Amino acid sequence: MLVSKGITVGRPPGEVYAFWREFENLPRFMYHLEGVESTGDGRSHWVAKAPAGRRVEWDAEIVEDIPDAVISWRTVGADDDITHEGRVAFLPVEGGRGTEVHVDLSYDPPGGRFGAAIARLFGEEPGQQIADDLRRFKQAIESPAPTTKFEPGAPHGEHLVTDRASRRAD
Repeated sequence: MLVSKGITVGRPPGEVYAFWREFENLPRFMYHLEGVESTGDGRSHWVAKAPAGRRVEWDAEIVEDIPDAVISWRTVGADDDITHEGRVAFLPVEGGRGTEVHVDLSYDPPGGRFGAAIARLFGEEPGQQIADDLRRFKQAIESPAPTTKFEPGAPHGEHLVTDRASRRAD
């Protein structure tokens, strides 16, 4: 199955790409993810919540990385339940008004189309997840509050390291 979703965010492509490319940021807006850890050489380890209270893990590798424009990936060494590949494109909006973020995900749902229909009933179908994730991504990237290692809008791509304790102290 192929899922394609998109959203326009009010930040320039370079900032949007940098925020997304810091894979450890992804669980901030992808609620099904418990964690992502970069392991080097364009690879990363992912842990996600699965239907029926399960937990799944897989490794992925970047197959295309064009700064400020595209990130493509595929799973490696994964079992059949979580094999997928995808692409995220960051396209400038005419007149410098932001970035169009387009996500394409190709996957084979466990249980085929029947499994996809059941997942959809429980809100766990990837198309629904991606649409919800993109809405939360828009909120996170457009937020003026520094809530992550990367602060969108910081001059010259500077990073701001924060944690919950230091935010509470402010």
